[in-house]
Amino acid sequence: MEHVYLFTGFPGFISNQLIIELLRRDEALNKIYLLVLPEQKVKAEAEIKSIENELDGAKVVFEMVIGDITKENLDMPFDLIHNLQQEITHVFHLAAIYDLAVPEKIAQLVNVVGTKHVNEWVKGLTKLKRYTYFSTAYVAGNQEGNLYEHELVFPKSFKNHYERTKFDAELLVEELKKEVSITIIRPGIVKGHSQTGQTIKFDGPYFILNFLDRLSFLPLFPYISSEKETVVNLVPIDYIIQATAYLALYKESAGKTYHLTDPNPCTATEVYELFVGELYKKKPKGYVPMVLSQAFLSIRPVRAYLGVEKEALDYFTWKGRFDSTEAQKDLAGSGIVCPNFRNGVPAMVDFYLRYKNDKEYQIKIR
Repeated sequence: MEHVYLFTGFPGFISNQLIIELLRRDEALNKIYLLVLPEQKVKAEAEIKSIENELDGAKVVFEMVIGDITKENLDMPFDLIHNLQQEITHVFHLAAIYDLAVPEKIAQLVNVVGTKHVNEWVKGLTKLKRYTYFSTAYVAGNQEGNLYEHELVFPKSFKNHYERTKFDAELLVEELKKEVSITIIRPGIVKGHSQTGQTIKFDGPYFILNFLDRLSFLPLFPYISSEKETVVNLVPIDYIIQATAYLALYKESAGKTYHLTDPNPCTATEVYELFVGELYKKKPKGYVPMVLSQAFLSIRPVRAYLGVEKEALDYFTWKGRFDSTEAQKDLAGSGIVCPNFRNGVPAMVDFYLRYKNDKEYQIKIR
């Protein structure tokens, strides 16, 4: 049986890379539909050509569908909906707002309402073999301690609207497991490629690189927290892509939820030390009290100058640890393992230094 995919979230970096990996893995793949927002059409066309050039000779048809997950029936052309319902075998739902500082209303519309619409649309697919949904390990919110893949427990609170709306969206997808073959992917904090350092935007751990770079005039670099037990789960994009492509086609992954997280993460202190060491060949000295760091980043001009979202600091004091036993077990036969973060720091910092002044990589700080 030929496979026909539909992707949301195109032309985002993760969707682009995942398509390339799936084309390499799935010999039955015949056609890929790409749901694209109207304002993303030109960029999507360029990305399709780029993928075709990278996989010269790949026998697959790309078809762009203009639509919007925030609207019923994904705002697809009416005459196309019936045809797609008879064709699609695999759905990959990646469209979401990933910004930690996203306003609540926007996060609710895209992450929750959008996922509800995708779920409803998926239920009408007559040949569906798998629905792969991109969540986040941080649906755990402020719950701490060991966090397991089979858990989806409402925490007492969330660090931001991103976490809360992704939790609500995953609840909707979890409920749909009763009707549809679903695999839920929960990545950790995604960083650039483990070997090349390539990424498309400087957020997450890159906020710390921004901070260190823009304070390079200082004679020493204090720690931004005295917390020693907090771990920061940073995962390279190549691991996320390879593992997702494998699990999306793996028969036994139907109905499962996976933490694509680092089983041996660095502490926040170690990450900071590695960055300071790679940038300046120094070790940090002293520390700035967290309450003072938070006060400084509450001032918009200050956080804009430093290139740091204030919400990022919450991850330097949170004591949650992701258990990825199920993911490690099901990936065991594939040869796919999470690269050691420490080994990837030189490439990560080198890529950052090359593109730090390129506005295309820096995100707007609210």
